[in-house]
Amino acid sequence: MSTPVTDTTVLTYEVEHPHAFTRAEVGWVPWLEPLPVEALTERHYDGLVDRQRASSDYFRLLARDPEILRARTLVDKDIFYNTSEGLPRAERELAATAASRVNGCVFCASVHARFAAHHSKTPELVDRLLAEGISADLGERWNAITAAAAALTATPLTFDVAHVERLQAAGLDEVEIADVIHGAAFFNWANRLMLSIGRPVAPPEEDR
Repeated sequence: MSTPVTDTTVLTYEVEHPHAFTRAEVGWVPWLEPLPVEALTERHYDGLVDRQRASSDYFRLLARDPEILRARTLVDKDIFYNTSEGLPRAERELAATAASRVNGCVFCASVHARFAAHHSKTPELVDRLLAEGISADLGERWNAITAAAAALTATPLTFDVAHVERLQAAGLDEVEIADVIHGAAFFNWANRLMLSIGRPVAPPEEDR
């Protein structure tokens, strides 16, 4: 049974919004009050999956419905961390970054851009995507991935056989194409959730 949210207060902030997409550490603040750490029960920690996530306002807010949060977290982990087969981690993160870039979720784009840059060892390409958007030339393989992710983000019906054929021509097999779809689709949903229940905060001045 979900934890009722009638005891929350609406929060307001005067902190600065980010003015550009970036790999720097963007913050995030919720519109509704998260559960306080001291109120978390074992049921909530089971929903968090990783106990250290209790330090996050975002996850403590979602922990008001811990069973749904647990399902969401396990799907997230399987999409991005289960890399024994399929797409390399860098390109799963690329698909998520492209979806976040289209949706305007500066926070999610920053997180997944950092992972994409780290795992690919090509931060200059990731920065080009952040700066120029999905029209940026990243090389045909990455162009095909970002185009597919952007189509899924606009509306699933925009993604069609032409995107699949382009991915195949770029060298992706069926399992890798499925990973592109999963990464983009999951973060298309996750962006819209995060944008609905809070807002990003500009990184510290020295990191911009």
